[in-house]
Amino acid sequence: MTELHIDIVSDVVCPWCFIGKRHLESALGELRKERADVLARIRWLPFFLNPDTPEVGEPYRPFLERKFGGPEKLAQIWGQISETGRTAGIDFAFERIDIRANTLKAHRLIHRAQERGDAGPLVERLFAAQFIEGRNVGDAAELARLAAECGEDEAAVLAYLDSGEDADAVRAGFERVQRMGITGVPFFILAGRYGVGGAQPPGPLLGALRQALAPA
Repeated sequence: MTELHIDIVSDVVCPWCFIGKRHLESALGELRKERADVLARIRWLPFFLNPDTPEVGEPYRPFLERKFGGPEKLAQIWGQISETGRTAGIDFAFERIDIRANTLKAHRLIHRAQERGDAGPLVERLFAAQFIEGRNVGDAAELARLAAECGEDEAAVLAYLDSGEDADAVRAGFERVQRMGITGVPFFILAGRYGVGGAQPPGPLLGALRQALAPA
């Protein structure tokens, strides 16, 4: 097998990151038709879209209206994201989201899962919980329930989240991607050599994957 290492810099409260994840999966599916020998190894790197978010979060829509210039502008942005999301199989339900979540605990949970194996299913579950179900992905108890849906022990996850373990490691990871000059997400690092920013459509992503697999 030929291993292709892919680092994905993202935040679970970034809707474009959810779209980018789905687009990458589509591109990898097409790549496997061409190169059945390729095995993608994906690692998730933390990013804080809103690093100033209070620990307990804050009301979601009022914050976004202030950020983007009012309810009409926000409605336009949500409409654009929703339209793009539908092509990726995502039915965004922004109206269900009440809380702008602090994502440190979510990133710690991803870090924990990644230390044990593939964090992909958990990341997918967190995105769906946030953007389709409107669940608070900053709340430890809610995160523990979501992890349990992915096969984790709910009580053990809750104890982990309440402990503060790996918080420094996640913050250090965020600082590393900042030092790399990454200021927006999603951002894909392919084979440690090629960077692709934004939720690119599957076609351009497939081209980038092919390039990453070419001899250095």
